[in-house]
Amino acid sequence: MELLTKQEYEAIAADLTLPNAAFIDGAYRPAASGKTFASVNPATGAPLAEIAACGVDDVDFAVEKAREAFEDGRWSRLHPSERKDVLIRLCKLMTRNARELAVMESLDSGKTIYDCETVDLPETIHCLKWHAEAIDKIYDQVSPASDDHIAMVVREPIGVVGLVLPWNFPLLMLAWKIGPALAAGCSVVVKPAEETSLTALRVAELAAEAGVPRGVLNVVTGSGPEVGEPIGRHMDIDMVSFTGSTVTGKRFLTYSAESNAKEVVLEMGGKNPAIVMDDAENLDRVAAHVVNGAFWNMGENCSASSRLIVHRDVKDELLERIRHHAEHWNVGDPLDPETRLGALVSKAHFDKVRSYLGGDIQVVFGGGAKDGFVEATVIEVPGNDAKQAREEIFGPVLSVIEVSGFDEAIEIANDTPYGLAAALFTSNAKRAIRGARRLRAGTVTVNSFGEGDISTPFGGYKQSGFGGRDNSLHAHDQYTQLKTIWIDLADDADEAVD
Repeated sequence: MELLTKQEYEAIAADLTLPNAAFIDGAYRPAASGKTFASVNPATGAPLAEIAACGVDDVDFAVEKAREAFEDGRWSRLHPSERKDVLIRLCKLMTRNARELAVMESLDSGKTIYDCETVDLPETIHCLKWHAEAIDKIYDQVSPASDDHIAMVVREPIGVVGLVLPWNFPLLMLAWKIGPALAAGCSVVVKPAEETSLTALRVAELAAEAGVPRGVLNVVTGSGPEVGEPIGRHMDIDMVSFTGSTVTGKRFLTYSAESNAKEVVLEMGGKNPAIVMDDAENLDRVAAHVVNGAFWNMGENCSASSRLIVHRDVKDELLERIRHHAEHWNVGDPLDPETRLGALVSKAHFDKVRSYLGGDIQVVFGGGAKDGFVEATVIEVPGNDAKQAREEIFGPVLSVIEVSGFDEAIEIANDTPYGLAAALFTSNAKRAIRGARRLRAGTVTVNSFGEGDISTPFGGYKQSGFGGRDNSLHAHDQYTQLKTIWIDLADDADEAVD
């Protein structure tokens, strides 16, 4: 899609009708309490809309309607090809409304319109379409039982699921979850992040227009304590899939243990290393990958390359090339298509990121932080024990750690409570494979930064999460139960003779 001008995007923004109510049982509804909260444009501080501040009564109502929809089979027992057709219609509607959704996403989150138009919207639609197309292509199994038996292993939708979203990729994470959940036949209750509720509500409206039956896709807006925790503790929700911080994710394990022992899938934080060895080829290309990994989406990315572990023999040259590439990552108005770094999602998060830039750290370049915006910043830290090297900053800040060899680099890379992603740059094929095997991360890229694509599973080791994977056919597993159906074929006459 060809990008528009800043003025054209501003005109679209001025003409938007923004949703402001929860979407439950096929319709927009205010919170039962009548309360609202302000959705704020983080780039300007201006209010966008007053959104329904839902609570436990609204969660109960949404779960009740989701359960009704699941049990009567309006979606769960619909023929797989019919579910596929409905989701394909949703993709077509989103394509027709893609520009509106992109502008809404940028206004609500501070993300650049460049990323929203070129990455988030295309990937969101592709994700939903991919899972829709998989619906009638996933087969069940027949086990190798005896001649007197047939044993079928079948997949069934798990039931009513709670989907708790982060604020850094509101649309894309929505697609990562509702794509396989709806494909499996589940009914869902979505809780978008309080900071970024708008696009999830609009997609729910488009889904209803596409033919998703009422009660199947519900969006309940509000805070973590008022909506997230009631979802986690609800006795009639069968599983929860959560993406967000490690601290919050752990709470859902407690909620599950103290309620109905619902299944919990967690995708949480990361402190991801990019290892650059002294034999890495084409340092300019390496620098481009490191910069993209560290600064894309303002560093508000759980798989961001936030630690550069670099061999001392190439450190200075690489940092100079990183500086050159980072100069093109300008800070500015998110609706300007020339801007590469927009606003951080909220003042609270901006203050957190800025706090890592004080003290005795050595700033290589960048470091500017003002009015919700943070420059692309590279800092040198004395070692992996510095808080900038251990804690998830979730901003455009790259911490540099110097090493003298391969084993030291791998040891430092693995010295973290997280294990989401890692990158290794080397021209030695054996070293690349050994390193990829030794790195304790769910995704390891060699000579590039990336997360794979829709066909590859995404998730982490250690405190980066567990319980399932997003993306790929493996994503369907978390929204289904396996059932064994054992059929006795023995002839009664034969049994009588025996």
